[in-house]
Amino acid sequence: MLGEAPLSASSVPATGSADRDLRAFIAGLPKAELHVHHVGSASPRIVSELAARHRDSKVPSDPEALAEYFTFTDFAHFIEVYLSVVDLIRTPEDVRLLTYEVARDLARQQVRYAELTLTPFSSTRRGIDERAFMEAIEDARKSAEAEFGTVLRWCFDIPGEAGLQSAEETVRLATDDRIRPEGLASFGLGGPEIGVPRPQFKPFFDQAIAAGLRSVPHSGETTGPQSVWDALNELGAERIGHGTSSAQDPALLAHLAERRIPLEVCPTSNIATRAVRTLDEHPLRQFQQAGVLITINSDDPPMFGTDLNNEYAVAARLLDLDERGVADLAKNAVEASFLDAAGKARLAAEIDTYTAGRLAG
Repeated sequence: MLGEAPLSASSVPATGSADRDLRAFIAGLPKAELHVHHVGSASPRIVSELAARHRDSKVPSDPEALAEYFTFTDFAHFIEVYLSVVDLIRTPEDVRLLTYEVARDLARQQVRYAELTLTPFSSTRRGIDERAFMEAIEDARKSAEAEFGTVLRWCFDIPGEAGLQSAEETVRLATDDRIRPEGLASFGLGGPEIGVPRPQFKPFFDQAIAAGLRSVPHSGETTGPQSVWDALNELGAERIGHGTSSAQDPALLAHLAERRIPLEVCPTSNIATRAVRTLDEHPLRQFQQAGVLITINSDDPPMFGTDLNNEYAVAARLLDLDERGVADLAKNAVEASFLDAAGKARLAAEIDTYTAGRLAG
């Protein structure tokens, strides 16, 4: 494992009944999640089912073997493993199954609203018809909202490792009104950062923003704070995916705090990919002390042995939060989301009502 193993839902150090009470509070807390990946959210059960469908894949179909398979030596190895799972998504039926089951897992954690990052280029380049892809995700989105009550919105992201061709294709899929899905809200940039400078993607973000999409690139995860500045100044970023290295630049922290530009923080992910060495060294406290708007997210939860509830427990320990503090974190995500004003007000009120009821009880 990587220096420190990814935390499972039970591996945050326990502190007795108070810890159990806080975990119970988190489990029932209504939430929004803003940084979670489509393929990266495939549970072992779904990955196993897809691997069994596509026997030529090197991804093991045995759920127990997946735990070892999802052991990463560094960020480059994580990308390699991630892309092998992407290769299991080969048909519209695969896309629909994955999307619907991700929504089911989110609903189990009381996630009322999620902005799910999809990489359509990875599917269309593997031969999935673009219209069929859009129909599959929209059918799953509408079914999930009707059956689970979880509202999904899409972020289409550029896979940075695939270069400018992927950027051109992604922005076309995101802005062509003939195929653009109803649930699309934002435009992102993922994949490795080293050797993939942010400024080269400016023309594509300009097009997406002009088409009404919000800018949410990954930056500062495995590179320095300059990549965050580039995301802000060149890509018009309204939120920053990870932004871990922002802690190295006091001027950047002050800028983020003053402008209320949120960071999408994913603690366990940062340990699993070695973006941060240990949880105790994670800059989450620095972000809080600097007044930065922080949101808590799970990134690629099954791959990292975590889920959103566990990430809230991790954050509560790192920030020494009680139930009200955790509820405030949940409201940060609502504030930073791309929900409309009425939707934000409803979800914030639900969090307040839940919190008051639990504390009174």
